[in-house]
Amino acid sequence: MAKKSSEQPTQTLDKNGQEIKSVGFQRFGFDCEVSLDALRSLYLRSHYVVSVSESQVQELDAKEEEGRGNLTQGPNAYQSKSIFHPDTQSISYTTLSRFAPVKLLPPSSRKRVLVTGGAGFVGSHLVDRLMLLGHEVTVLDNFFTGSKTTISHWVGHPNFELVRHDVVEPFMIECDQIYHLACPASPPHYQFNAVKTIKTSFIGTLNMLGLAKRTKARFLISSTSEVYGDPEVHPQPEDYWGHVNPIGPRACYDEGKRVAETLTYGFHHQDGVDVRVARIFNTYGPRMNPHDGRVVSNFIVQALRGEDMTVYGDGTQTRSFQYIHDLIDGLIALMNSDESRPVNIGNGDEFTIGEFAELVREIVEKVQEEDGIKPARRVQIVYKPIPTDDPQKRRPDTTRAKSSLGWQPRWSVRMGLEEMVRYYKAKMSEGSM
Repeated sequence: MAKKSSEQPTQTLDKNGQEIKSVGFQRFGFDCEVSLDALRSLYLRSHYVVSVSESQVQELDAKEEEGRGNLTQGPNAYQSKSIFHPDTQSISYTTLSRFAPVKLLPPSSRKRVLVTGGAGFVGSHLVDRLMLLGHEVTVLDNFFTGSKTTISHWVGHPNFELVRHDVVEPFMIECDQIYHLACPASPPHYQFNAVKTIKTSFIGTLNMLGLAKRTKARFLISSTSEVYGDPEVHPQPEDYWGHVNPIGPRACYDEGKRVAETLTYGFHHQDGVDVRVARIFNTYGPRMNPHDGRVVSNFIVQALRGEDMTVYGDGTQTRSFQYIHDLIDGLIALMNSDESRPVNIGNGDEFTIGEFAELVREIVEKVQEEDGIKPARRVQIVYKPIPTDDPQKRRPDTTRAKSSLGWQPRWSVRMGLEEMVRYYKAKMSEGSM
């Protein structure tokens, strides 16, 4: 039943009821449109294709040898040929897989792109898009929160390079564009070592800006809605200065990103570095770390496991959630536009946390019903005390993004959640979560 749903995916409709067949656009002289099926083949797939017992391995190897010259087309042609052994709970990895097709660009159109934090949640999706578009991509990551598995399907590709490196240390490379995403972004991770988080935000940004200055590369920093703190203005426009506690438990991240923006504009005004600042609001999607304490992954994992869903506070605090593909569209649009002011990238659809928990529960139940799974009991929603300095309201004013970039979110929260539920469900069934 589950296999059928992956072969015949639910029709994906945007907010206007139109089917989404591709993501991206052709704008600012930069074509970033790719097929949605091509992208899905990279993240809605297992790390292995088959589950066999030890006695079946030789038979499978013989079949593989016979079919070596018959290269099937479609997403499965680029699937890993690794084998899972359920009797010993082990996996036999292999390099026998083909890379997904990438555009063949002329040298004049092919950009050399550096992505710091490229093995993380957002970075890996950006890397997928840039690789499919035919650009040369170098990923820098120290794997504190990122994972090799998110980009392992590109390792060995002639257009791709992965470097284990901490941006706090200087790095030299030739490049045309720098997407600076490196920094832990969830509270458990950025609070684990607050001083390190501040160093990453300041020294890491200083190093990458220095690189952009030397190579004359365009520089985009992923800032955050946290620069607005617990806002007193709603929704938050880019010219709102924020309401931040500089000594609270979240300050290492909030103030770190604020000083990173200050540093970015210092290089822009003083040294003429071409900069872009993206203030990213709550984003969700496949490859989110299920244990990073974020509300979307928490709710989905708890509901899939049949555990009660935990809401912190009374559930009346609000959030707006955007799907990962919308964010990547926004980042690429901003990088290739002429907009050098900060730009909010987020979804204006606002939910209370309580409403959102009920929506997640409804979608998990829908997916389980479609796959023929009957849970033992209905998951309940339980309430616990709210953490310190947790913002009560968070919604972007995206007027600037619409007017300057021609960008606005296409994915409804419901459609994005259903895809994410199926992703986590597949990860649980393969034993990797």
